[in-house]
Amino acid sequence: MNDQSAAGAMTIREAQRVVDEWIRTTGVRYFSELTNMAILTEEVGEVARLMSRLYGDQSFKESDKGRELGDELADVLWVLLCIANQTGVDLTVALEKNLEKKNVRDALRHGQNKKL
Repeated sequence: MNDQSAAGAMTIREAQRVVDEWIRTTGVRYFSELTNMAILTEEVGEVARLMSRLYGDQSFKESDKGRELGDELADVLWVLLCIANQTGVDLTVALEKNLEKKNVRDALRHGQNKKL
């Protein structure tokens, strides 16, 4: 267990750094951006498959047993962090800007949505 795990909290920026360090020391190199996009799509599909079995109407198959939602979501996050690293995106900054955009654009929108 590393220091971050023991402390129980990791920032997005730290997660990007940890993933980058792992890729450069253990993973040899990043896959290409397009390969990582395909892997991200595959991982999101695995989350969808599990969600449809946990919360939807589909039944579990033998191959679904032992899968955990947290682990599948972490796989998605891992590849997302890889893509951000290799394309020069600071996800902390990007998320802050995105939240600011949503707070301006959607300040009243959801409260006025009668469907919600």
